[in-house]
Amino acid sequence: MRSTRGWAADGSGVLRRTLLERRDLRPDDIAVRIDYCGVCHSDLHALREHGGESTPLLVPGHEFTGVVTEVGREAERFAVGDAVAVGNIVDACLRCDMCEAGQENFCREFPTLTYGGADRRDGTVTLGAFAREYVLREDFAHRLPEGLDPAAAAPLLCAGITVWEPLRALGVGPGTRVAVVGLGGLGHLAVKLAVALGARTTVVSRSADKAADVRRLGADELLVSGDSGTMGAARGRFDVVLDTVAIAHDLGPYLDLLALDGTLAQLGHLGTVSIETTDLLIGRKRLTSAGSGGMPQTAQLLEFCAEHDVVADIEILPSSRVEESLERLARGDVRYRFVLDLSDLDVATP
Repeated sequence: MRSTRGWAADGSGVLRRTLLERRDLRPDDIAVRIDYCGVCHSDLHALREHGGESTPLLVPGHEFTGVVTEVGREAERFAVGDAVAVGNIVDACLRCDMCEAGQENFCREFPTLTYGGADRRDGTVTLGAFAREYVLREDFAHRLPEGLDPAAAAPLLCAGITVWEPLRALGVGPGTRVAVVGLGGLGHLAVKLAVALGARTTVVSRSADKAADVRRLGADELLVSGDSGTMGAARGRFDVVLDTVAIAHDLGPYLDLLALDGTLAQLGHLGTVSIETTDLLIGRKRLTSAGSGGMPQTAQLLEFCAEHDVVADIEILPSSRVEESLERLARGDVRYRFVLDLSDLDVATP
């Protein structure tokens, strides 16, 4: 085993700096020095649900960039010194129909998550990227294209791919009318990517206080969801609605925005939803969802972002301020993604 420093929660759910163990490299593994890791709502939810004396150690973090420091004897895709990016899955069966279709995120045997998952070979619980090193199967790392800022690129590996997959699956491009509901970590990247794809893009937000950001991000207009007149006037205007709101809410007003055969992709809240069937029936509308992405689509996203200069709007904090980032994220005090700089873990003092 090899050791690295990181931030872990025991049964209390509070993150503390500690020494973590990583496996020795298998033949097809690489070791990555983690430089930057985004802070996702999933991390917040995992910590809130974590607890109990028998609960395994939890190390969050599943969107990160860094540099390869060692390669296994059979690893061929990367060399020491390569800049890489890793998302929220680090292994899959690679045999099922989903894996063969390049959708390892939908692996029939369930993919191995970057943290809180079960290693496919020894069953140990995976520990995430709020740490200075990660060891993973090389097939699940991506080459970070030149020109992408490694800190601002880190959120592309979760937030970015989560919105990219439905944009591509729904054929968004020039002439497509897209509405993005919510302007947070997911939403602002959805806007940037939709605009870069050539879509006419609108933001739907609870208030008008982000109007300047809407223009800066390249969107065409802002709809205030609490303004019934404005929302009513927009009824039936959009081909695609990407709903990035992270809490349970009524989908009806957003289904109303869809044109004939339009699609609502519900991306932010992954819990139970309730809808009136007639909200789908009238206009032959569709409701779908997405989460993470397969390896080919993620690689495509990174290349597209490098070509079109798309990265996340971030606030970088040293990893010692991880609790602050989580507290502020919980109250929505970030525009639009926190990224932890893990270099402070090099200092030996606790």
